[in-house]
Amino acid sequence: MNEVNKTLYIPLYGKAEVSKKGILLYDPKAEDIWEQEGFELKGKAKSKWLTYYMGMRSSVFDDWTKEKMEEMSDAVILHIGCGMDSRIDRVQGYERIWYDVDFPEVIEERKKYYAETKTYHMLPADARKIEWINDIPEGNAIVIMEGLSMYLKAKELRDLLAALNRHFVKVHLLMDCYTKFSAKA
Repeated sequence: MNEVNKTLYIPLYGKAEVSKKGILLYDPKAEDIWEQEGFELKGKAKSKWLTYYMGMRSSVFDDWTKEKMEEMSDAVILHIGCGMDSRIDRVQGYERIWYDVDFPEVIEERKKYYAETKTYHMLPADARKIEWINDIPEGNAIVIMEGLSMYLKAKELRDLLAALNRHFVKVHLLMDCYTKFSAKA
């Protein structure tokens, strides 16, 4: 995996840690994966403040996802840049058509811990190469892009958002955005 793909372990660690402490987020899947693998993180990646931030951010994204799932019962759910996140478990989304999308190497790693079902799919794709969207049914969509925007150039992000807008009738999108300074910090 390249350096961008390896960053998927930072939020996994954060979610596992806050879950073990019983604060912010309950994520037994993150705990299990972290315990099995014990990936090596260094420096700021193991900061308790970053750990708490990862838990809080995921909790906010989970709450929003649940709310939108209630509002849009016919919407497909896309989690673009899913990494090792277990949001589908935390929001109990297996009854919905759900796509976790990430680089092929990440999806390959993910398949060690998650199994596809008739409603849950893992799509190996680079979010910047928007042809993958044609594999998703048209209609309404709930789109989650947590921790992804900082890795996309402005034009790549605009192109992705435009593709989502063209492909779907109605889209609800939640993503976090960072300045260059905050991403480096």
